Amino acid sequence: MANFTKKEIIQEVSNELGITQTQSSKAFHLIIEIIARELAKANNVVVRDFGTFETKIARGRPGRNPKDPARTIQIPDRVVVKFQVGKALKERVARTLPEVQARDSG
Repeated sequence: MANFTKKEIIQEVSNELGITQTQSSKAFHLIIEIIARELAKANNVVVRDFGTFETKIARGRPGRNPKDPARTIQIPDRVVVKFQVGKALKERVARTLPEVQARDSG
């Protein structure tokens, strides 16, 4: 499975916009920081046609310690980040089924 890394994103933005990689990197990190800041303030971040980042409560539940499976512990409530894919992205990705099947079968 191929990964497209942060470095490659920064390089592609730099090439596409005709800016330095340093400027591209600063812009990339600023966008990530803004998203993280807003999620930390319990705000949803909506990017039309891409998707929505939102915070939700993962309810506590009973769990087991793998080192002592006979003992039950209570896992507390916690906040998690969820991503709900936007319609345009969902449709675009759905068209890649043959490529994904070829990648995963071989």
